[in-house]
Amino acid sequence: MRPTLHFQGQTTPPDTFELNWRRSAAALQAAGVGDGDVVALMMRNSPQAIELMVAARHLGAQWCPVNWHFKTDEVQYILGNSGAKVFIADAALLAGLHGLDTTGVRAWSIRGEHSGTPAWEAARDAAEPLDTPPAPPRGAMFYTSGTTGQPKGIVRLPMTPAQIQAAAAMRLAAYGLAPGARALLSAPWYHSAPNSFALGLAQENATVFIEERFDAERTLQLISEHALTHAYLVPTMFVRMLALPPEVRAKYGLRSMQFVSSTGSPCPPEVKRAMIDWWGPVINECYGASELGYMTLLTSEQALRKPGSAGLPLPGVMLKILDDDGNEQPAGTAGLIYIHQPATPDFSYAGNEQARARMEVRGLKTMGDIGYLDEEGFLFIVDRKADMVISGGVNIYPVETELALQGMPGVADCAVFGIPDDEFGEALAAAVQPAPGAVLTDDEVRNWLRERLAGYKVPKIVTFHADLPREDTGKIFKRKLREPYWAGRARRV
Repeated sequence: MRPTLHFQGQTTPPDTFELNWRRSAAALQAAGVGDGDVVALMMRNSPQAIELMVAARHLGAQWCPVNWHFKTDEVQYILGNSGAKVFIADAALLAGLHGLDTTGVRAWSIRGEHSGTPAWEAARDAAEPLDTPPAPPRGAMFYTSGTTGQPKGIVRLPMTPAQIQAAAAMRLAAYGLAPGARALLSAPWYHSAPNSFALGLAQENATVFIEERFDAERTLQLISEHALTHAYLVPTMFVRMLALPPEVRAKYGLRSMQFVSSTGSPCPPEVKRAMIDWWGPVINECYGASELGYMTLLTSEQALRKPGSAGLPLPGVMLKILDDDGNEQPAGTAGLIYIHQPATPDFSYAGNEQARARMEVRGLKTMGDIGYLDEEGFLFIVDRKADMVISGGVNIYPVETELALQGMPGVADCAVFGIPDDEFGEALAAAVQPAPGAVLTDDEVRNWLRERLAGYKVPKIVTFHADLPREDTGKIFKRKLREPYWAGRARRV
């Protein structure tokens, strides 16, 4: 793998990148890392993060990206649960992990010095470049967001030659990657989709402009100045760029852009339409999961024709809608979404085989999402089964209310979820983020929804927030919104 990396005004040419990752592989091997071992990496976006990912992959090890927002207890849990053999962290992040116990784990600091922790660069630069053939790759060990209980670590089997070939086809379809790509990576590398995007860029020997964090105007500036062709962006980033003043947006030319990949959270149809009007038909949205990989793709042309859809299955993907008894559902009838993705190796959850076993029916796996296929085979996601609200015995899918509310003038974003109700068991609540300058009332919100939805789908409580709590992918932390309502109750649904 020989990409060209640009970061903070410095360029890592292909020869240097290859030398560094081969030395990193040798240093990891000297530390006892081999096939099936885990290398935990707590690092911001940087060339070194990609070097270590490639090095671990070459050894057949799993690299485990650790969320850089995590505190000591959260990192301690991942180190223990994953069985990590090595832990490498940015010195600035390591300094904030007070009391972290790395007993039994080889720990290094990188990109700076940390008292009592050796510098990774010294170990890497002292190693002779590894020139052995690669082991069968296993992929990353991602930890799920953990909306209930502790997060679950994904333990991968090695990839077969057929899966490696299928993954190359998936990269082409989901990311549009091809030789000569000039790409932007500003989404946090520790999330599965931008991590996969970064690996794909390395595999295609692309030219990559790496940003530690997203900035709306700088994104436009980089595309314009360096004629970038590819990017991974999430809906929140779209919203922030669209909010830039017209005179700022007009300063930058974007005609070089060929393919924008987006996933992590659904993109509201009106936001996607505005981006297509601005950037052209280059916005492509994937539906997927860390465990199962990408499942569907929705192009710009399809999004305009099928607003709200999650797209068509990617090449080779088998997708079925099943009821709770495993029966396949006809077009237009909602059920659990089950898939088989041939590009993604099988997995287990670290220390939680029962959770893995519950996902599978006849070789197909589900993440608990509910959806339906229309007559043309386009997938529409109704909701996550875990988010379904049962009020007075009636099943309510909050996403339906969210989609209706997203179309209300003055609403920038929203989240709808279940709260306790002494009479009906559960009721709906809506947390609304008004658009800049908009002034809304709860009665206005409810009246808007009553005109478009059945009464039982209208939230009982509406609250307003300057900013909704989010993950770095843009996905709203519904758990943080729900918890105050359920505090002190024995049951959560």
